[in-house]
Amino acid sequence: MTTESIKSKSALTRLLVSLKKQRLLVLSAVVCSSINKVLDLAPPVLIGLSVDVVAREQSSWIASLGFSTVPSQLGIIAFVSCLIWSAESLFEYLYGLLWRNLAQRTQHNLRIQAYEHLQQLEMAFFEEDSSGRLLAVLNDDINQLERFLDQGANQILQLIITVLLVGSAMAFLAPGIAFLSFIPIPIILWGSIRFQKNLAPRYKEVRERAGDLSARLNNNLGGIVTIKSFATEDWEVGRLTIDSNAYQRSNRKAIKLSAAFIPLIRFAILFAFLSILVIGGLQAWLGEIAIGTYSFLVFITQRLLWPLTTLGHILDDYQRSMASTNRVLDLIDTPIKISSGSYKFKPNSLRGEITFNKVNFRYSNGLPLIKDLNLKIKAGSTIGVVGATGSGKSTLVKLLLRFYSIDSGEINIDGISIDSFDLRDLRKSIALVSQEVYLFHGTIEENITYGSEDASKNDIYKAAGLAEASDFINELPQKYQTLVGERGQKLSGGQRQRIALARAILKDAPIIILDEATASVDNETEAAIQRSLGKITRNRTTIVIAHRLSTVRYADQIIVLDKGKISEEGNHETLLKKAGLYYELWKVQAGLQTNKDISS
Repeated sequence: MTTESIKSKSALTRLLVSLKKQRLLVLSAVVCSSINKVLDLAPPVLIGLSVDVVAREQSSWIASLGFSTVPSQLGIIAFVSCLIWSAESLFEYLYGLLWRNLAQRTQHNLRIQAYEHLQQLEMAFFEEDSSGRLLAVLNDDINQLERFLDQGANQILQLIITVLLVGSAMAFLAPGIAFLSFIPIPIILWGSIRFQKNLAPRYKEVRERAGDLSARLNNNLGGIVTIKSFATEDWEVGRLTIDSNAYQRSNRKAIKLSAAFIPLIRFAILFAFLSILVIGGLQAWLGEIAIGTYSFLVFITQRLLWPLTTLGHILDDYQRSMASTNRVLDLIDTPIKISSGSYKFKPNSLRGEITFNKVNFRYSNGLPLIKDLNLKIKAGSTIGVVGATGSGKSTLVKLLLRFYSIDSGEINIDGISIDSFDLRDLRKSIALVSQEVYLFHGTIEENITYGSEDASKNDIYKAAGLAEASDFINELPQKYQTLVGERGQKLSGGQRQRIALARAILKDAPIIILDEATASVDNETEAAIQRSLGKITRNRTTIVIAHRLSTVRYADQIIVLDKGKISEEGNHETLLKKAGLYYELWKVQAGLQTNKDISS
């Protein structure tokens, strides 16, 4: 079944399909709600019986059961009332417990399922979508669905049971009067369907505006340093106000429509109630129906019609939850474009020979970036990759890690296509240190051991030492237990970089990649990383991507990328002798020539 056909189904159908694994819990909740509502409708019956006892005494219906005196008949009614009230309370507790458990379990399962699926999507998906919208789906939309399952689903079920039971009882006791009371129901249902159709697109817009608002807040909180440094606080408040007003306007349009529903229903209900009150009263006065029956009809009519006044609120919650359901399930049903291969292996079993054979790649809606690239990296060697911004250096790494799929050609490790590798095993065999280091909120030790949670203390200390990080860590008050703050903001850029390097070392992968790892660090940190490289690259295939040519000076092989193609290749001395692009870049960085001289 295609994604389009799945999405074309109604939100309720999709939700019910997702609840299949919890059908026993759903069935139990439905049964308890149904029994509770049947018991809840008993009081009007008891009232009618009581009136019948007082009015007819020994001729009442209960007298026909063998209870001749009025006190004994009232005693039986009182006893049955106690049983019904107790049972109703019990089933109210049970259905409340079951619906809440269903809501919580569904919320948990969908959130984990959505997040798990999200992690398997390709990087292009995240570049085309906003993290704020995704956060809104994982939090707000799933919480909206949880609130509906907690209360709304039970309200809809009990409303349906009320209409069926009460309608049947009225039709059996007084068909003529029942007919009059039923007249508004088709009008109410027709109005409900019309309102539902008009509400659905409005609440879809509400959820979209909520996603935009969440995206704005997420971006602003992540860029708070930039906002403060450029003194654009007022401007950002203005942009947030625009998004918040858009959310408010879409909500107002939905509320305006839903709020008009209840008054219209009340007028329809008034007609039915007056019909029972007046016509039924006249029939009881004329003796055409028993007084007890008339009392029952008056009370039961309220039980039938007044709950319909809540239909507006129920539909409102229903449409909000269905809009959220579609957004959550749309995310879960997003196809995974990069699938894992079936070849499983232990990462340390790889030698690390890497080949790119006629590889071509372009980003979506972009010009070709990698063009017919051929490259062979020997196992255990160190290769430097240099070139201008946009030449495709970092893209090679992303293709090797299968963050993106190549358009044509083949990438092999040890002679095997990476497309056939199990994705998790492939990525476990590659340790990446990027320019933009991401540290998780937690301790230094937790960040070093990320992905290697079983590492011993000695291994942690050894990795930190190799990364030239142990000195500054030991100077901190809590040492390895020091909290780094969100994104590692309590540490300097150089310190974060060295922790990231220690994390990669601890991973002990046969292939290590340094992607602009020294681009934004000070000279001291660069020197520390250079010292570390000599130790950690032994017996490992190492790819070093750098702007600073000093970082790759001692690499076994250096390639110069220019517009997605290898323009030069060789070691440092060989490339200098060629007096090509690498030579010109080296002169600029050595201070012997300016960029202006190169461009001229």
